[in-house]
Amino acid sequence: MAKLSEFDPSLLRRGAKHRTMQTLDCGMSIPVLVARGAVDGPVLVVSANVHGDEYEGVRAVYETFDELDPTQMAGDLIAVPVLNPPAFRAGTRTSPLDGANLARTFPGKPDGTPSEQLAWGFSHSILARASFYLDLHSGGVKFRMPSMAGFYSADPRASAAAEIFGASVIWGHPVIAPGRTVSFATDRNIPWIYTEARGAGRVHPDDLKMMKRGIRNLLLHLGILKGEPERVPIEFRLTGEGNTDVGSTATQSGFLINRVSMLQKVKAGELLGVLVDLMGETIEEYRAPQDGLIGLIREFPIVEANDVLYLLAWEEQ
Repeated sequence: MAKLSEFDPSLLRRGAKHRTMQTLDCGMSIPVLVARGAVDGPVLVVSANVHGDEYEGVRAVYETFDELDPTQMAGDLIAVPVLNPPAFRAGTRTSPLDGANLARTFPGKPDGTPSEQLAWGFSHSILARASFYLDLHSGGVKFRMPSMAGFYSADPRASAAAEIFGASVIWGHPVIAPGRTVSFATDRNIPWIYTEARGAGRVHPDDLKMMKRGIRNLLLHLGILKGEPERVPIEFRLTGEGNTDVGSTATQSGFLINRVSMLQKVKAGELLGVLVDLMGETIEEYRAPQDGLIGLIREFPIVEANDVLYLLAWEEQ
């Protein structure tokens, strides 16, 4: 297997597909799929499974890669369908090797923990090559989120890409928290968007369709493929930081009963859900801190103290 630190797609034959395993110094390996166009052009980098319990992007990458004809491409697609193999095998959001959330670990360290080495290797050897970056996420096993494309609202290149991605919900973020793949991309002036989807540890056919359409639309948008993107009417244009670490949280453990649904409009003080004990008695209530729309719901009902339960978004005015 090749070393990730020595990964160089320019050495791969043009007009062909290449499937490689790239190894880090810690012994971990990640799959890298490269479709090299017949001629030079932009590079779209796509990653999936940053969180090990998010599977929609994995399948979208596999199927899209299989369907591509690199002889008809002017530029390259570099895709990592499973970016976090230890968490993928464990079916967990965080890595069982070091307990780290890979989406809060970038840019990582070349000599750090396994997750830090993974973040460093991917960001410097693969992501840094991107003309545009797409990071495929979903709600995973425990959360539900809208099927959507998120972007940095201060970057007009990202805003334009979100418009053509093919999601009925787009979410613009005025602030990007540190530690993420997209934080590294922002620091390198690489435009990006990411996705979310309903999650639940399953691949819903509508979410698979959205992600596959989105990858292809970006290839068209960048000119790597010829043609026009498949447009989808945008039903919701959301704004807000979208940081899932700072939503409404539990202070106790218990069983969560939700009283709201995804993208529901709520008023300040409106009941979002209740936490009950083993007897079914309410031990905690959660209410909207202000007016907004429901942008994240914890669907996995077993809750521990400090678990995030709800996150609000707002519609663009």
